[in-house]
Amino acid sequence: MTVPHPIPYQGSKRNLASVILSCFPGDMERLIEPFAGSGAVSLAAAYYRKAKYFVLNDINAPLLSLWAAIIEKPEIMAAQYRRVWEEQSGREREYYDVVRHEFNRTHRPDYFLYLLARCVKASVRYNPSGEFNQSPDNRRRGAHPKVMAERIMGASRLLQGKTTLMCGDYRDVLQLARQGDIVYMDPPYQGVCGVRDPRYMGHPSNESFAEALSDLNDKGTYYIVSYDGRTGTKTYGKPLPASLGLTHIFVEAGRSSQATLLGRKDRTYESLYLSPALAKRLCKLPEHLTSASPRQGVFAELS
Repeated sequence: MTVPHPIPYQGSKRNLASVILSCFPGDMERLIEPFAGSGAVSLAAAYYRKAKYFVLNDINAPLLSLWAAIIEKPEIMAAQYRRVWEEQSGREREYYDVVRHEFNRTHRPDYFLYLLARCVKASVRYNPSGEFNQSPDNRRRGAHPKVMAERIMGASRLLQGKTTLMCGDYRDVLQLARQGDIVYMDPPYQGVCGVRDPRYMGHPSNESFAEALSDLNDKGTYYIVSYDGRTGTKTYGKPLPASLGLTHIFVEAGRSSQATLLGRKDRTYESLYLSPALAKRLCKLPEHLTSASPRQGVFAELS
């Protein structure tokens, strides 16, 4: 069995989860994700027993409803997805539009999961009214119901009875952090989005986010942040302020798809920031994060 990921989501950290988990101390009671998205880090942490309990928060209410259905009623969720998926047969393009319209009217979790499974690059898009408006990828029909059922059931087994779901402002969720917790934050990717970006229902300003991290520093909270990055010589987003005293790591995330389309071979690197308390607890970074070797593509910088 591999880590099950029922929710396809652009920007998911499933491929970087092992690197992120390597920065966890060995005795964490609870993992808090204020920007949960696909919950990739929580699923991996549950699978590898890096935490015992989980808090998943996201400002996207339909996404949290989908998580609730997956975790608490996996059999029903799997059956509903199968029904929606099978009804598309022979009219996939037209059917997608029907489901999208009905989802915007009802916010049904099974409709949302189907849209995520079929939309272009698993990338959500919203119009100014907050309606889902991403187009379908007409080359695929979405995950087969049998495959999706396995993912749903697997995620439920990992998280059921151990997870608190919340839908609110990330700053309110951060207030819950206490001794024995670790916080992982993957806010809307500032390198490619703005306040009104159609991919996100909410986007924290750089200033307010830095203030929230400063408050966590004052409490000695263990936290890890994914925040900015670079491709080739191009940097996306502003780095977090040096005044926060964070340990800054660049992690290779693979070849840039945009660069590939342009005939280049640029590699993409994403930033991880470790809080002062966490860096002190670890004493030193795991060996695979301390190398500046271009072949490994992972190196650390101390801010």
